[in-house]
Amino acid sequence: MIISKVCILGGTGFVGRHIAARLSQQGVQTRILTRNREQHRETLLVLPGVELFETNIYDPATLETHFRGRDAVINLVGILNEHKRGDFHIAHSELPRLVANACVKVGMPRLLHMSALGADPAGPSAYQRSKGIGQEAVHQAGKDSAGLLMVTIFRPSVIFGEGDSFFNRFANLLRRIPFFLPLAKPNAKMQPVWVENVTDAYVEALSNPGTYGQIYDLCGPKAYTLRDLVAYTQSLIGTNKAIIGLPDWVAMMQAMVLEKLPGQLLTRDNLLSLSVDNICTGSCFPAIFGLQARSLESVVPSYLGRDVSKG
Repeated sequence: MIISKVCILGGTGFVGRHIAARLSQQGVQTRILTRNREQHRETLLVLPGVELFETNIYDPATLETHFRGRDAVINLVGILNEHKRGDFHIAHSELPRLVANACVKVGMPRLLHMSALGADPAGPSAYQRSKGIGQEAVHQAGKDSAGLLMVTIFRPSVIFGEGDSFFNRFANLLRRIPFFLPLAKPNAKMQPVWVENVTDAYVEALSNPGTYGQIYDLCGPKAYTLRDLVAYTQSLIGTNKAIIGLPDWVAMMQAMVLEKLPGQLLTRDNLLSLSVDNICTGSCFPAIFGLQARSLESVVPSYLGRDVSKG
């Protein structure tokens, strides 16, 4: 399958910007659907072959219009917390179903979907359940299409890289707090994966028949506890705040307060997600993509040593 025209949902986000840039480099015509076109003029419209359309991605007719004439659709839409602009069910469960249905209706042959490591319709958190339901809807649509829609699903762990919302957020927090960091779920395990490796997987999978119908977990080469990752952040930015692990009942009280504040640093649903280890059980990165996953120690110092407090 030759892929020359792609439509991306969630293309203005962290992973989406990297994928759009890579596709632009390869001469792929990329259409990105967004809520606010002008907000991303300087970061995406400057890329050759990239066009942005301000539209409602939850309208089936709109999806069909923008999917026609494309060779592939990539759905990257996801939210970490619920807010006034969307909830988990709509973004993670309903939208994937709408996207898959629109693909089938217009004869779209290729769909790549972003799920999440730990996605499970029976998972402990609303985030994991909604991601699991959406993942199953997309996978089933591919199977029901009788070979007309080729689906590939990715389930990454925490994604890191310059501009990420994980290491940068903790670095900002550590710079600003006075004496110590009260840390919920300090022993939660995760296996962060580099955004460029995730991008590699998406771009390679687009035209690789070996990935059709597959679900891939994506992880970096090493698992860490949350405490390990926060301590590593401190070692890079030069702070020396005490990291105090909180009992679960205290962490829940902390989350009840923080989820009501701007920025939602921690929610009760986040805690439920952290109760399940976010690590790969097999190979850290699928062999079909033919690359070695980069360690966070080889990447994070290149951007975290700068003054992230200014963005």
